[in-house]
Amino acid sequence: MTVPLQNPLPVLVKVSRLPSWLRQDIPDAHRIQAMKQLFRGSRLHTVCESAHCPNTGKCWGQGVATFMILGDICTRACRFCAIDAGRPTQLDVAEPQNVAQAVKELALRYVVVTSVARDDLKDQGAGQFADTIRAIGQWMPQTKVEVLVPDFSNRRELLQIVVDAKPQVISHNIETVRRLSPVIRSRAEYDRSLAVLKNFKDLDASIFTKSSLMVGLGETMDEMKTAMMDLRAVDCDILTIGQYLAPTQLKRHLPVLEFVTPERFKEYEDLGYSLGFKHVMSGPLVRSSFIAEEGYQGCMQALTQKSA
Repeated sequence: MTVPLQNPLPVLVKVSRLPSWLRQDIPDAHRIQAMKQLFRGSRLHTVCESAHCPNTGKCWGQGVATFMILGDICTRACRFCAIDAGRPTQLDVAEPQNVAQAVKELALRYVVVTSVARDDLKDQGAGQFADTIRAIGQWMPQTKVEVLVPDFSNRRELLQIVVDAKPQVISHNIETVRRLSPVIRSRAEYDRSLAVLKNFKDLDASIFTKSSLMVGLGETMDEMKTAMMDLRAVDCDILTIGQYLAPTQLKRHLPVLEFVTPERFKEYEDLGYSLGFKHVMSGPLVRSSFIAEEGYQGCMQALTQKSA
């Protein structure tokens, strides 16, 4: 008998005042404007803007961005996410080539491609991911590609489409600990996400896998350790951990229950390495795609040391 989940979020007073470690320097306005003009001219979307990422100024100031394909309207409405949910727009068949051209114009040596969820499509967007990966390879063969994908309902034939395009890293986020997952990700499943990561590794063990956790929603240290162990059990290579920040004050979006200290983030990092992750990035402003190249390089270094 299944017992209904009762109030999985702890009853705590929500907090809103940002602590000092979450404040950032003013970014280069000219660089940001140039990036915006490039994206608008190519009809491209970035998760940086759509998800209200706190690192947009810093990353764009360095000429780095995460491309968001398949439009900017999601078929799911997760309670942590700022991306609009509803009826998606028609698929843009020119998008893969437009992304590749932007990658070339920006001369990126490492690029991250993510998307909204597209449960409305027959292949849930897997083909668009594959076409984008291949287009970048044609325009910029030296560029490494990381994709951050939805769960594709854990359909192996759809996962295979992405794997066959040969990105260097495939990322899929479990986002939070098991207890909180039904509330935070009502249209997704904790165990399904773990199965997706396992299946990607089973389909091609040479591709590094990656996942991410948010903190500040009432999770405990023991729950975080269990989540990390669950990820290692499916041979996840890279882990990122960052502070959850409510995108808006709307009822849909969960409030921040705790601003986790830098010291606790360091504990998470140390724990992650002790559990066997090849690379761990843990900090208040860390996001899935933040300085993503470091994760790939960390994995390559770990393999080199193992073979030495």
